[in-house]
Amino acid sequence: MPLLPASVRRLLYPAYEARVVKGLSPDRIPQHVGVMLDGNRRWARAVGADTASGYRAGADNIQPFLGWCEEVGVKVVTLWLLSTDNLNRPADELAGLLTVIEGAVESLAATGRWRVHPVGALDLLPAPTAAKLKVADEATRDVEGLLVNVAVGYGGRREIADAVRSLLQSEHARGATLEQLAETIDAEHIAEHLYTKGQPDPDLVIRTSGEQRLGGFLLWQSAHSEFYFCEALWPDFRRVDFLRAIRAYAERERRFGT
Repeated sequence: MPLLPASVRRLLYPAYEARVVKGLSPDRIPQHVGVMLDGNRRWARAVGADTASGYRAGADNIQPFLGWCEEVGVKVVTLWLLSTDNLNRPADELAGLLTVIEGAVESLAATGRWRVHPVGALDLLPAPTAAKLKVADEATRDVEGLLVNVAVGYGGRREIADAVRSLLQSEHARGATLEQLAETIDAEHIAEHLYTKGQPDPDLVIRTSGEQRLGGFLLWQSAHSEFYFCEALWPDFRRVDFLRAIRAYAERERRFGT
């Protein structure tokens, strides 16, 4: 069957999306969704734009995405905006990316609609960037809305190492010996020191751009997550793509490692 023209698809999508939403059961909605916003640079190349334009286009898609999440009842979203590996990019590219991230986070906080919480090794970031993330965190601390984790300077291995380090420091401060710690430490103790401590683990992890790998995203927390890989580049990720991911999640039988 030939592909329908884009103009026709745009007319049909609202009815299709409404049907998908109607078919979703409230008890089959993921409470925490993690998203790997991949494909911004490839999108820029595809449209003949510079890399910064790709980052800006990706940033522009964040607020609509959060609105879609609210619509279906998601409670927590984690957005991977910058990995620890990304910090090794050329200085001019990294500076442009950090500027876009700072602007995106400030815009999220300015809406007063969502609680913005940075997760990552902020000590690895330039001081002005880390400061702006902390300001957004403080400004939205009492917002009773969707919790939005912005993962900046984030790496899964670094998070686990930081959690173990924090646990050791905490136990040392209360006078525990190494032998005592070795006897009592378990997964729950480590989880209490993760960047996302106190939050539910992600039920669903979405990666755009066709890549089918984690790349270090939420390594600890995603042990029992469901994964959805979408071909769309992040700036092109639409509401219909999101609803398909939610529907796919709802149709799966979760086994939680069994």
